[in-house]
Amino acid sequence: MAGPPAVRARALAKRYGGVTAVERVDLDVEQGHVVGLLGGNGAGKTTTLAMLLGLLLPSEGQIEVLGVDMLRHRYRILSRINFSSPYVDLPHRLTVYQNLRVYAGLYGVRRCDARIRELARDLDLDGLLERPYGRLSAGQRTRASLAKALINSPQLLLLDEPTASLDPDTADRLRGYLRTYQQTHGAAVILASHNMLEVERLCDDVVMLQAGRVFDRGTPAGLIAKYGRITLEEVFLDMARGRTLS
Repeated sequence: MAGPPAVRARALAKRYGGVTAVERVDLDVEQGHVVGLLGGNGAGKTTTLAMLLGLLLPSEGQIEVLGVDMLRHRYRILSRINFSSPYVDLPHRLTVYQNLRVYAGLYGVRRCDARIRELARDLDLDGLLERPYGRLSAGQRTRASLAKALINSPQLLLLDEPTASLDPDTADRLRGYLRTYQQTHGAAVILASHNMLEVERLCDDVVMLQAGRVFDRGTPAGLIAKYGRITLEEVFLDMARGRTLS
């Protein structure tokens, strides 16, 4: 028997005074699926992720994660989710290993040293574990932050621009690793990205946001066919520039 959806959000809204960041967004993510959030800057992607994580309280709406009401009982579920964002730094003075050790403790990870070594090997961090996070390059920080996001083997992984600052070869290998992780763990992934090739490769479904509202949704191939374009990037650019999609 299938379990509850990884995410079920209804009429999700976030307003700051007279400014609306997200307005009545419905979102469903089945376990074992990868869903992309697409939209230009200010479309509401990061705000939506923050509400799903419980970092922001919605102005309106309901959120269930793995069957748990996030607005009432989020502490029951936090050990089973995690996130990564290039806009959220780890403590600069701590080494990569120390950072991962702290988060492993917070998430109650058993055999944490073995888990850290495993992630270091998979994400090419072996030579960086004893280096202070603040002395890493942008791409190295991206990989260290992803290791933090995977430390507890989450059932729901939220990724905001997961390959930012990575060279094409490293980014490609990282996408393959994420897909393998998602498939072997049966995890659900929500991916916010401006890289349309990344979205086409990783995502089973896509939700397109414009000015905080859902513009359209579907599979990458389905959206490309629906609007008569060749790539998802063409669909995205037409939406972003206000051109008629037909």
